[in-house]
Amino acid sequence: MKLDVDVLRYLTKEDFRVLTAVEMGMRNHEIVPAELVERIAALKHGGTYKVMKNLLKHKLLHHDASKYDGFRLTYLGYDFLAIKTLVNRGVFAAVGRQLGVGKESDIFEVATEDGTVMAMKLHRLGRTSFRAVKSKRDYLKHRSSFNWLYLSRLAALREFSFMKALEEHGFPVPNAIDCNRHCVIMSLVPGYPLVQVKQLANPEVVFNTIIGLVVRLAEHGLIHCDFNEFNIMIDDDEKITMIDFPQMVSVSHRNAQMYFDRDVECVFKFFSKRFNMSFHECTADIDGTAVDTDDSGRPSFTSIAKDTGFLDKELSASGFTKKDQDEIAKFIEGGIKNDASSDDESIEDDEQTSVLNEADTMGVDSLHLVDQNDEQIELERNVRTCEAGPSSEPENDDGSTEDGDNETVNNDNDAELEKRLNKVRRRAVTAARGGRKTFASRNTYKDKGGKSSNSSKIQRHLSSW
Repeated sequence: MKLDVDVLRYLTKEDFRVLTAVEMGMRNHEIVPAELVERIAALKHGGTYKVMKNLLKHKLLHHDASKYDGFRLTYLGYDFLAIKTLVNRGVFAAVGRQLGVGKESDIFEVATEDGTVMAMKLHRLGRTSFRAVKSKRDYLKHRSSFNWLYLSRLAALREFSFMKALEEHGFPVPNAIDCNRHCVIMSLVPGYPLVQVKQLANPEVVFNTIIGLVVRLAEHGLIHCDFNEFNIMIDDDEKITMIDFPQMVSVSHRNAQMYFDRDVECVFKFFSKRFNMSFHECTADIDGTAVDTDDSGRPSFTSIAKDTGFLDKELSASGFTKKDQDEIAKFIEGGIKNDASSDDESIEDDEQTSVLNEADTMGVDSLHLVDQNDEQIELERNVRTCEAGPSSEPENDDGSTEDGDNETVNNDNDAELEKRLNKVRRRAVTAARGGRKTFASRNTYKDKGGKSSNSSKIQRHLSSW
């Protein structure tokens, strides 16, 4: 879906209020009922349906009436909510041209009021070209259900945290500026993707620098997992910058060596084909220390000293566990189903539980990262009111109901509960018997029109005499 920010200037405060109401309703609903949107938005003068009609025209909402009349956010509507929040924060003031399109994201230019140009990355998981997120990424961890908007938000949060940590440890990465929902704002990297470069003045130096970055990442406990010519930027001075970090894993991951060897192999293969380089010996240096290599000249994963920074522990990278304080890392089994999380990660998961599935998202605070202004607090209060519902009986000062007949109410509730349980039992028995009636049906012993009926008639006549 094309991002047309010209529509943004024509949206009113009520439009964004309804969009936020739909987003809040998607905590517990995949498709938010129209009545719930109206109750959460609580526009002073009404007109919620008119606003939703306008949002549908601009494709910010999707209408679904297959089961009931409901709405859900589209990626364009999610884009507008993130952009509006970042503009209100003063992060940027204008959106420019599109810089690139990937299987998981779109990248645009943005500019501040003083003319500083930055990059805006919008994560868009769920495209037809890349839907194997559950098997390729571990955003879900132990969860079994998911929504693409929520997964995009998790990917953005992960990339922002990795970028911040790598920048603090001196890695050549873009400067992470801000993050909201599925949007990450970073500094614009000067240069070009390595895949577009045809000639290099010093290909051996560039090659050694790139291999050195792979090894240095492993020393800090991380593996890029997608370290290829598409995710390496190079400028006119042949300075290297790494990009794209959501898929990074820990060196304790059960497939860590495979990912490390694959990253190294991608670099070797590209330089061999593009610059006709031959690799008999790997001469990469990291801080003046030579890297141990195997017979083919590639860095050996087992010989890397993984005790420099433990960024996987700080960032709770995939594959790192903290069941025991003495164990720094251990191999995990079972992939996403058996992915054990640290104590800190468990707390984070409770705060970031999926907001778009009713079975897995009860009690989630929010789908997004926004500033808690008065309007946001009011919408949150409306959500809690809608979820709680009206109270059935007013209470007195002592906590009792006004009619005071608690025992009668309890008896009625018990009788109603017993009635429902009996109904459930009957349905269960019927389902277990394949939907057939039992042999002890009320009419099985009767012989309609036969001797038993005639004898019953005679008995009634005799009793009348």
